[in-house]
Amino acid sequence: MRCAAKESENCGAETIFVVAICDFSRSPETIFAIKVVESILTYMPEYSIVFPAYNESERITRSLDQALQFVAQQGWDAEVIVVNDGSRDDTADIVRRYAALHPIVHLLENPGNRGKGYSVRNGVLHATGDYILFCDSDLSSPIREATTLFDALRTGADVAIGSRWLNPALMTERQPVFRQIAGRVFNLLNRTILGLKFKDTQCGMKAFTREAAHNIFARQRVERWGFDPEILFLARKLGYRTVEIAVEWAHDDRSKINPVVDGMKMFLEMLQIRWNSASGRYVKAELEVSANQIANK
Repeated sequence: MRCAAKESENCGAETIFVVAICDFSRSPETIFAIKVVESILTYMPEYSIVFPAYNESERITRSLDQALQFVAQQGWDAEVIVVNDGSRDDTADIVRRYAALHPIVHLLENPGNRGKGYSVRNGVLHATGDYILFCDSDLSSPIREATTLFDALRTGADVAIGSRWLNPALMTERQPVFRQIAGRVFNLLNRTILGLKFKDTQCGMKAFTREAAHNIFARQRVERWGFDPEILFLARKLGYRTVEIAVEWAHDDRSKINPVVDGMKMFLEMLQIRWNSASGRYVKAELEVSANQIANK
């Protein structure tokens, strides 16, 4: 008791905890309590699932129901993070209601509407799971496909990406022909400009080990639709092993991307990625990340 007597005069709960340790350091109950507190403070789930969401009130309920049901069926130790990208509908209120009922659900709020790339980065960098998955809020690829991607990570991959075109027979609802053509053109440009040899960079289901995720997304610069090629470009640049895996997928007519307007923006973002690499912006970001890692040790 002497070790904390002076501190206890001006301290609150933190000092009380110290006094308890000093008074009953040999008590089994105290040792157990300390272990419980330590486990709470250091808790990290095995899996993190990130949903970027903008005006998703029509679809987020169904997606959260499916995700929570699947997590329970698998017995996963998981967290589900929904990143609200400045929605004008009641997306955030819906997620708050789920969070009140399900402690594994968390809501992150962007500072206004910043784009899908920003939302995914925000969610991933807040995720604490050993394995981190992001997927579209409409679950165009069913959440059960996550197991295939996670299995790839457990067997040595650093990044596992879902692919619609590795096995087109798995598409249960195809895109309109014009969107398919636009997607193939975009894929060709990815191969030519960025050297990405994947059949599909745009499928909205990708998984990462925590180390790979945090190192890649900390360097990400593109904040809107064109972020997928950038994270794959960065994964290769950082030496991470990326595998492409065929997944089931279905087109949703409520897709928010415009293949003409957004397609042009994505092409410009592709050029930006190449410029960032050539001008050393990713090297600078790498130094900043390394400095932050050292500071946090």
